[in-house]
Amino acid sequence: MKSEGICDFCKKTFSATAMSRHLQSCDEKIKLNENEEKKEKIFLLRASSGLYFVYFEVNSNNKLEEIDDFLRNLWLECCGHMSLFKINGLNYASSPDPEFKERNMKAKIGDVISPGLKFNHEYDFGTTTELSLTCISERLGILRDIKIVSRNNMPDFKCDICGNVAKDICSDCVYENKGLLCKKCSKNHECGEDILLPLVNSPRSGMCGYTG
Repeated sequence: MKSEGICDFCKKTFSATAMSRHLQSCDEKIKLNENEEKKEKIFLLRASSGLYFVYFEVNSNNKLEEIDDFLRNLWLECCGHMSLFKINGLNYASSPDPEFKERNMKAKIGDVISPGLKFNHEYDFGTTTELSLTCISERLGILRDIKIVSRNNMPDFKCDICGNVAKDICSDCVYENKGLLCKKCSKNHECGEDILLPLVNSPRSGMCGYTG
């Protein structure tokens, strides 16, 4: 299944891997950046899981907890679960446990990551959603808030039963890599309609109580 997204600058469509190269050479992005004051270090990051990806820019002076909030709001938040980043062998947790030598998320992004670095984020330590993150590049500019520059389009999921467009996902069957259902087939699903969740553009679809 294809995983594609639209560049927010030039509005062209690229695959997940091609987007990484494109965002570093996009003419429209370069034009905008040329008109900015060159005061602060800005990182281009990618977060991904399977078919899902998001490219976003963040100021190096922002803190890890701000990326955590961003990922929660975009993809993850359902029941206020704990989360953590794994960076260079260290854990930065939303609720750090001194026994496990965990650090808090107050660290500035520019102090713990750099271009080329790969790291991870986990949300919910029971029904865990794991994200892979990469620092793609850096530039100088001004950025006040985290900015999404590309996000995957909704994958073309099909119903496992009839092949029509899937709208729901079974929160039990999802752990067996199945359970995609159209509205018609949802009514007769063996696990019952009360266990179904809406199929949304997030790697947390079908998990815990996530509805998007």
